[in-house]
Amino acid sequence: MRGGRGGLLGALRHRDFRLYCAGQIVSLLGTWMQSVAQAWLVYRLTGSGAALGVVGAAGLLPVLAFGLAGGMLADRLPRRALFAGTQLLAAALAAALAALTLTGAVRAWHVAAVATALGLVHAVEIPTRHALVGGLVPRESLPNAVGLNSALFNLARFAGPALAGLLVRHWGEGPVFALNAVSYLAVVAAVAAMSPAADGKARAGRREAPGALAYAAGDREVLCALAVLAAGSLGGGAYTVVLPLITDRVLGAGPGTLGALMAAAGGGALVGALALATRGRPEGLARLSRRSAAGIALGLALLALATHPLAAGAATAFLGFCTTSLVASTNAYLQVRVPDRVRGRLMALAATTFMGALAVGQLAGGGLADLAGPRAAVALAALPVLAGLAAVLSRRPRRRAPPP
Repeated sequence: MRGGRGGLLGALRHRDFRLYCAGQIVSLLGTWMQSVAQAWLVYRLTGSGAALGVVGAAGLLPVLAFGLAGGMLADRLPRRALFAGTQLLAAALAAALAALTLTGAVRAWHVAAVATALGLVHAVEIPTRHALVGGLVPRESLPNAVGLNSALFNLARFAGPALAGLLVRHWGEGPVFALNAVSYLAVVAAVAAMSPAADGKARAGRREAPGALAYAAGDREVLCALAVLAAGSLGGGAYTVVLPLITDRVLGAGPGTLGALMAAAGGGALVGALALATRGRPEGLARLSRRSAAGIALGLALLALATHPLAAGAATAFLGFCTTSLVASTNAYLQVRVPDRVRGRLMALAATTFMGALAVGQLAGGGLADLAGPRAAVALAALPVLAGLAAVLSRRPRRRAPPP
């Protein structure tokens, strides 16, 4: 594999990025463990799928509502201190949930309240984290750094749920929440050990730096990248919510097969992240994101045609690969293209675009599955992906030069 200067792990040559990765892998393991334990706790308390949906939405909506404001904070405040502060707040919330659970006082509304508060924290944490990564390595190492960051996420996505399952089975949910609270401290320690240069360049004056929407509107390439991200995420959201119906109604299988399909998607996502990490140069990232979105449309078609678990597994693995490649390449492209003074706001806009499109795709996919069946829902989900790509490609030949 082509790894460019430094190879697959080239970004780890930089001390601050090594510290970041060491803290993140511990924290991400805890995050995925809490995600599984939280879902199981809500289901145990209520026996309701609707309650699971409400708690999930409670964690998502604050990011959609306040993510852009969080990006402004990431551009105006010292990023290391802001990032460490979000970790301490998240640790306090996890500790509160652990205390409620261990004492037997927890109720479903407690979990929803904690999820909402954590969503508010994430509205600041997500853009701050992405902007911080952009200052930990030089420009030529950004694709590698973003790919490794995504690989860490997907490694934790594998290991965290498995660990949580064992712990919940033997000890219950409370200890898992407590372990997650402790895991955040690894990030705080890592950030404290970073050099002051990790905060990035000095901020521009408040009147000088444009808002994310204004900047994106003035740079057609950035606008096209966000449009491709939105189109691909619509399809990605649809298939994830319909997968249980495909498992039951099309494949005639149960939760074991569903778990295998989800694992296949996670494996494909990990490969996609590592593939980006091997890129030796930042050029071509926008083209990679468009190809990844086209791959999502193809993967949806393959999943719609699949009638055997192995074929469905291959399709979900391909979808996982393409989805992660799309998100990570868009992230890296924006990190490279935009100046430091607006990086936090642009990363917030990208996160809001991704999560908003994902939520719309899930709502539309679920509704279509009830009306037309899961296979038709997955097939139809490819249409907005292709339409978005066609719209972007039709405008690119007439693009204007970006403003200085």
